[in-house]
Amino acid sequence: MAFIGLLLLAAAGVVAAGIIMDNTDPSHLTAFGQAIPGIHNEWQVFLAGAGVAVVFVVGMMLTFAGAGRLLRARRDLRYLREEHEESLTTLEMEKRRLQRELARVRQNGGPAPA
Repeated sequence: MAFIGLLLLAAAGVVAAGIIMDNTDPSHLTAFGQAIPGIHNEWQVFLAGAGVAVVFVVGMMLTFAGAGRLLRARRDLRYLREEHEESLTTLEMEKRRLQRELARVRQNGGPAPA
């Protein structure tokens, strides 16, 4: 999702730069040397700019949403790794305790614990 957001950001930036560089007349819109059909008034130029801004904002939202999801996934993985290491340490301590108990029982010659 972050990648799509970055693509939208780049596309909006390129289109905005093309429009800014090519236009000298406020009532005629050209982008990359090509006239945009159907845009003859200043308010239509404004709406085209607003459309580019909307694409830019959507791209920003997607980028931040994807980055937030990535950070949450990393945090969850770190928590699970720590939890796993903690349970592994607990099991190793239990194993050593049982080995000591078994060695003590075998040394005393008594019956093995159940």
